[in-house]
Amino acid sequence: MMDFIGTIADRIAHNHAMMLEELPWPPQMRILVLAPHPDDFDSIAVTLRSFRERGDEIRLAVLSSSSSGVEDRFCRPPTAAAKAEIRELEQRASCRLFGLPDEFLVFLHLTEDEAGNPNDDEKNYLVVRAHVREARPDLVFLPHRNDPNPGHRLAFEMLRRIRESDFRFLAALNRDPKTLAMRSDLYTFFGEEDARWKAELLRCHQSQHRRNLNTRGYGFDERILRVNRQSAAELPGKGAYAEVFELWSPEFNRRTV
Repeated sequence: MMDFIGTIADRIAHNHAMMLEELPWPPQMRILVLAPHPDDFDSIAVTLRSFRERGDEIRLAVLSSSSSGVEDRFCRPPTAAAKAEIRELEQRASCRLFGLPDEFLVFLHLTEDEAGNPNDDEKNYLVVRAHVREARPDLVFLPHRNDPNPGHRLAFEMLRRIRESDFRFLAALNRDPKTLAMRSDLYTFFGEEDARWKAELLRCHQSQHRRNLNTRGYGFDERILRVNRQSAAELPGKGAYAEVFELWSPEFNRRTV
């Protein structure tokens, strides 16, 4: 894996954006999706499916239930516990549709502040560290850190501490609707058929789908696919949609966003 990370570092140093299939990925990788919230997994589902089809092992760890993202009118009673249960059931439904085995999905239930964001404390860090050490991933996916969402920023900071103190892996930070800026190192093009499949996964998160319809006038599926369309338009090559990632490792000596 270290030779592979060195290859990636060289390509990044030469400003070379790479399509997923261009890279000589090591065989039988262990992949961990470190999701600050339910639905982060589904935002990169096409890329994850490509790794699954290679025979790589994919695991999903959801840091918090993010009950604050559920509107009161969506459930009765509108308690934090009821909202958290809804979000977890939605994630389980999407994972079944994706084909992720139940035993590869875990909710870490980090403690949260009043706004529903995971607390930035040592107890939460140790929970995440223990899970990452148990999973021993070669590749970790999570949302990009250059983002106003506190959960996204905290997830990366925890991963950075783990990576620098424990063992080596490569991280792929994905573009999200809230990402402010990032380097496009790796991307996966996909077309309309895959977009329809991905939209079905995203609509499993009905609480988020309804909230987007109510607040933005379009669904959660369209919110994510709009980002994918914009990304594809900005990248070399041809594709209607693209999932985009910045690759990160302490070995990379080029400054990142």
